[in-house]
Amino acid sequence: MTVTLMSLQTAVPPTILVQSQVRDVFAAQPGLTRLGARLVQTCFDSAAIDTRHTALAELTLDSDVENPVFYDPATGGLFSPSTKTRNDIFAREATPLFIEAAQKALDACAGIGPEDVTHVVTVSCTGFFNPGPDYKVVRGLGLSPSVQRYHLGFMGCYAAFPALRAAAAFCQADPTAVVLVVSVELCSLHVRSSSDPDTIMGSALFGDGAAAAIVSARELPQPHAVATLDAFETILTPVGEDAMAWNIGDEGFEMVLGTYVPHIIDDHIVGALAPLLGTEPALAAAPYADIKHWAIHPGGRSILDKVEAKLGLSEEQLVPARAILRSHGNMSSATVLFVLKHILENDDGVPGPVGGAGERICSMAFGPGLTVETALLTKVAPAP
Repeated sequence: MTVTLMSLQTAVPPTILVQSQVRDVFAAQPGLTRLGARLVQTCFDSAAIDTRHTALAELTLDSDVENPVFYDPATGGLFSPSTKTRNDIFAREATPLFIEAAQKALDACAGIGPEDVTHVVTVSCTGFFNPGPDYKVVRGLGLSPSVQRYHLGFMGCYAAFPALRAAAAFCQADPTAVVLVVSVELCSLHVRSSSDPDTIMGSALFGDGAAAAIVSARELPQPHAVATLDAFETILTPVGEDAMAWNIGDEGFEMVLGTYVPHIIDDHIVGALAPLLGTEPALAAAPYADIKHWAIHPGGRSILDKVEAKLGLSEEQLVPARAILRSHGNMSSATVLFVLKHILENDDGVPGPVGGAGERICSMAFGPGLTVETALLTKVAPAP
């Protein structure tokens, strides 16, 4: 049975952060150590990011928000609101993004209406509320009240893969199933001024975004490129438990993103890919670059550099990941879905088979643990 990613859509908050402007704000905060000030300059400038989106309209330099909670443009000062304050904003701002992305995915899936959705899987690690986003999506889209609902919370940057894997399993169990997967991450809610290198790195990398997909094994019209979900694997690297983490503090969630993470990925990426590619011996025996498309979660520029070099990939094969990083930053779990969407909608000049039997996609994401999630897909051209 073939399970297919029938539609994939994204949504972002309207407020855009310009990397150089955000850098200057963070660099000007009182209380930074001299080393902290230098790290702000280095981390922001080396991130390979031009812009990011945020649900916090007050973070822009021209904000005229009364009683600001995060940033006062009049003084240039960043505040440190409580975790409760940040989470209350998450509940308010994430809900419309969940609904918007989900509605766009549903609208883009030919032959499917709200009445057809049987399962909803929502994903986020940047906030909590209950009744949760799964409930809000059902109500917001007018889905059946009997839809099965699941929420994957606090897993981090790799969580889109367990969500898609669960969706595929639901479809394998019930060939008539239609699964709506929605990821929303508002990472910017957790920014703060600090001289801590991990906190600075998080402030330089993370942005806000949403992505939603329709997954089904039904025979449906295909007016645009789709992707079959061929295989999934997950691996815990033997080291790295303390190198990447996501903790709850009194003033927001606290990112741990050690500088050694790219080295861990460099040492263990081949072993992490082996179980996935081993599902197809021909792929396992071929050079990695023979797989046309690589949808890599852009956790940071150095991570992409390591993946490209270690696997012998071409610059063109990393174009989708680098393009999303440059325009959106790291949006945690939603990011790899943005990369997949880019691949489905574009041809970046990578040599390889076109149309016909389809173009293979290898996708990877990294998260706390250190966890490496991988997926093998096939891009299928629109039906004539």
